[in-house]
Amino acid sequence: MFDHVEEFHRPATVREALQLLHKGKGRARVVAGGTDLVLHADDSVRILIDITRAGLSYIRPKGASLAIGATTTLTELEESAAIKALAGGILARAAAACGSVENRNLATIGGNMAHGSPAADLAPPLLVLNATVTLALADGRRRKIAIADYLAGPRKADRTSTLVTELHVPETPSKGHCGWSFQKLGRTAVDIALVSVAAGLELDARGKVKWARIAFGAVSPVPVRATAAEAFLAGRVFDRNLLGELGAHIESAIAPITDQRASADYRREMSTVLARRALEECAAGARWN
Repeated sequence: MFDHVEEFHRPATVREALQLLHKGKGRARVVAGGTDLVLHADDSVRILIDITRAGLSYIRPKGASLAIGATTTLTELEESAAIKALAGGILARAAAACGSVENRNLATIGGNMAHGSPAADLAPPLLVLNATVTLALADGRRRKIAIADYLAGPRKADRTSTLVTELHVPETPSKGHCGWSFQKLGRTAVDIALVSVAAGLELDARGKVKWARIAFGAVSPVPVRATAAEAFLAGRVFDRNLLGELGAHIESAIAPITDQRASADYRREMSTVLARRALEECAAGARWN
């Protein structure tokens, strides 16, 4: 699998890792857990750069927000009290749904984002949480971009000049009555998603939706926010009739494909089913007594 690898480095700093990337001239790859690299071995890779000792494994509060280092493992996310308390625990739930225990012990949040899979389990929760990604640049600068822009961008072109160092989750709405949900459909409990959905909403005292956030994985070229569906829900009374009208607004946000795991029609149908389930769970947590 790695017959062509000629060098292995374990830098102690981000700066050193970036220097090694630059010197690799496109032949170097960053590795932390290595789970995606193993699945998609590339014969052009000659240099592996292990960043697990570069000081990027942490979950730190920053006021009411959270900073998560790029080499934080999915198991650490799953077990963190701070992540469990964040937005109904949707990020912890997504981490717990990502493959086997062995996989979660190795896989990292930075790798899950940098790999760029449309089915990345952490992407929908991070989208509805309005997370940002911090990139370390070769010239020493740090750049923050919205997770949606990062997921939609061409990451392969940046492999020799940038490194994901941190994910930042801003303060989530805490006032009022909010609910959150993560839903995933896979062929087995440890399989990648056929469809995944993360959602959040707030209801007012009359049962109307003050705001809603919905994001999908595995049904578009990149994970996406369903902004048309969010706008449709806002200001409406949350009930079964509203959910019944949701399908058309969801279909405008997604572009599923047919492959060996599922048909496009099945993914399209299940996107609406999972979105309804997610919103019902959100509403249950947001109800006024």
